Amino acid sequence: MEKYKVVIVEDVKLELKGTEEIFRHEIPNAEVIGTAMNEPDFWTLMETCRPDLVLLDLGLGGSTTIGVDICARLHRERPELKVLIFTGEVLNEKLWVDALDAGADGIILKTGELLTALDVEAVMSGRELVFNQPILEKMVERFKQTVTAEQRRQEAIISYDIDEYDERLLRHLALGYTKEMITNLKAMPFGVKSIEKRQNELVNRLFRPDERNGVNACRLVTRAFELRILDIDHLEPDEE
Repeated sequence: MEKYKVVIVEDVKLELKGTEEIFRHEIPNAEVIGTAMNEPDFWTLMETCRPDLVLLDLGLGGSTTIGVDICARLHRERPELKVLIFTGEVLNEKLWVDALDAGADGIILKTGELLTALDVEAVMSGRELVFNQPILEKMVERFKQTVTAEQRRQEAIISYDIDEYDERLLRHLALGYTKEMITNLKAMPFGVKSIEKRQNELVNRLFRPDERNGVNACRLVTRAFELRILDIDHLEPDEE
């Protein structure tokens, strides 16, 4: 692989020194041409430096947003520049999302195997979304949880014979729609009486006979959440 130039942004002197040592001993294709410990110094450095890669810590000077702001500005002004996040924010998952939305090419957590030549060279070769093992493990676990939840939802829909109109009725009841409002939805070609009949049928399907007495719309919706027929993270109204 061809040689490339790197700027390191890190506000902890000891960690900055350690990162420079990683490049010196383990990533020979990289030439560290500059370092910065805060945002003003970084932008001053960028006036004279033309790196191929910025290794960027997210937490600078006690702030977790400055690194994201730097990443977003670089993405706007220098889109050809590679930005690899190297962060000790190992629990702040929202911050990782913000960094990726800002245009980061990857995230390496300061835990586990830390920074490796394979990670850096993957970014420099054009690979998108490079992560090290600790963050990959977290992402895979979340992926498994999402797939499992969706599978349970599909099983519940089949088990309780929920069609698209049932789902739409339950979803809009959960959003606070009245029966009259639901009849005005383009995808619900029913009158109020038909909506009431469908709601009663849902009560019969989702509750045991000894539980059905006095079930109102609120209890019905709660039951739909309990059975995973409804997903609280995907409650969006249809077009009216």
